[in-house]
Amino acid sequence: MTATSAPLDTGVIIRRSLFFLVLIALTLGNLFALFRGLDSPQAMDQAQIAREIARGNSFTTKMIRPAAYSQAEAAKKTAIAFTKFEDTYHSPLNPLLTAAVLKLVGADATGTWQMGKNELIFPLDRVIATISTLFFLMAIGVNYLLVSRVFDTRIAAVCAILMLFCESFWNYSLSGLPQMLMLLLFSCAIYFVYRAVEAASEGRIAMTPAIIAGVFFTLLALTHWMTVWIALGYIIFAAIAFRPRGVVAAAILLLILIPAAFVMVRNSGISGSPFGTAYLTLYNGLAGSEDEVMRTVNLQDNLNLNGLFSKIIRVSLLQASDIIPLLAGIVVAPLFFISLLHPFKRQPIATFRWAIFLMWCTTAVGLAFFGVSPKGLDPNQLHLVFAPIMTAYGLAFIAILWSRLDFVIATPSLANVHYFVVVILCALPLVLALPDKIKAGIQNRDKGGFPHWPPYYAPALNLRLKKIVPENQITFSDQPWAVAWYADRISIWLPPDHEGFEKLDNIATELNTSSAGILITPSSYGLNGMLDISAKYKDFTSLVIDGQALVATAPTMTSLYDKDPKIAAALKRYPYRIPLLGYFMTFYGEKPVRTAE
Repeated sequence: MTATSAPLDTGVIIRRSLFFLVLIALTLGNLFALFRGLDSPQAMDQAQIAREIARGNSFTTKMIRPAAYSQAEAAKKTAIAFTKFEDTYHSPLNPLLTAAVLKLVGADATGTWQMGKNELIFPLDRVIATISTLFFLMAIGVNYLLVSRVFDTRIAAVCAILMLFCESFWNYSLSGLPQMLMLLLFSCAIYFVYRAVEAASEGRIAMTPAIIAGVFFTLLALTHWMTVWIALGYIIFAAIAFRPRGVVAAAILLLILIPAAFVMVRNSGISGSPFGTAYLTLYNGLAGSEDEVMRTVNLQDNLNLNGLFSKIIRVSLLQASDIIPLLAGIVVAPLFFISLLHPFKRQPIATFRWAIFLMWCTTAVGLAFFGVSPKGLDPNQLHLVFAPIMTAYGLAFIAILWSRLDFVIATPSLANVHYFVVVILCALPLVLALPDKIKAGIQNRDKGGFPHWPPYYAPALNLRLKKIVPENQITFSDQPWAVAWYADRISIWLPPDHEGFEKLDNIATELNTSSAGILITPSSYGLNGMLDISAKYKDFTSLVIDGQALVATAPTMTSLYDKDPKIAAALKRYPYRIPLLGYFMTFYGEKPVRTAE
């Protein structure tokens, strides 16, 4: 080792050690001291499906969407049992992987992993978040290897730091949604896409790495069915870029179609549609609300396609205007699109960016139909997976421009200043939010953290509702995903009309799984205003706001539930008001129950 290389090696070791120390600190801090539990309906839904798989109940769910039940009933031409109800909404890979972990930790056994008396966070929430976080950390490593190969280790290191300090990535990691598994699989896929591009640029046959990339794209499609749009972009690119023309693309298409065919045959047998209940998510993009159709018992009405073209244009423009938050809030990532105009000297780098761009374009087209939002945790957020590689191209483009500035050429010590500026700008949201999170974590350290309240409060479901509702009975609720996950009870999403409610209630009684009551939480009355509540819950509006009316009129406690003739039958069936968390979470039951706050 020379005298000049020794300090360099020491510096590299110090920087890498510091990176891993920060990584470990953020990981442990977010999963323990700062963790607030799951806060995504789709994440809770997938988690409870995973638990059913771990129990040997196949791909069944305890969350019943009225639309899914109507599909199954129409397909079978008879009433379907609510117990072991088969799900056709979610893609299978994430629940299957989660089920393996839940089986490993013993969460499949009834009565295990229950909450303690003073706990506020459901213990299995942390297990689900840990799985997602591990996928995120592995994705950082894969992207480091990819960017090192495409550009150099300096840009790869900055990319890894930006991912580590990206608040959006951490939010999705802790949510339990499959986005981090998608990020890992997509990163692996494009790593082999780049290997194939390298081989093609050198005149070699790119079949092997291109097919391996196709395997990862197939796994990606099995994680979230919307990622088929990403795979479509890759198939188009492969048909153009790889020789023999069309053969690689056809092989990749076949790879995706084989498992898809099995899923579609299963869905057809259950729901009568090869796309199951999942295709109804079209309502997010084309009709504005998936929730409304999922809670509808009568699916005879056709999808409203009025103004279809204008709706697609609107969602497309929203994707363009919100591109920075959609790309995880990393401000340099959108510079990827400007870098398309730069003539990179290395042919693989220049060609690879067009593969990324084509995959992004097909994704944007798909999301224009199905909808996506930069606000909150959107389960359709696919732009997120493009953020690291687009960031790498953005950093490379900035580095090229920065190195050509006269004052930078004259002052070599300024050569890396732009990297520091970018890291500081992108890390600020995470860093600025940490003090409040740490303060809340310290205040609630004896209770395992502070939950996402409103609307979720796991103790009310796991310690109270679970004791009220027997295993052989069901509930209606405005947050059935939380009831299924925390209370481990079958729950039907509350329909908007009394006819649909009565139909499902009567079927449950006939099948010896009668309903124990209706749970109302801030998931319904916590909407923007009365107009939104009445539009979404229609006949049950008075029930939804009943608890808040009681709180607002204390001490006289004026009730609305018993004054609405539209739900007189429901009042007669469930006359007893049982507060689970004051009247902020209220269970309307068929029999009186004494509860302690």
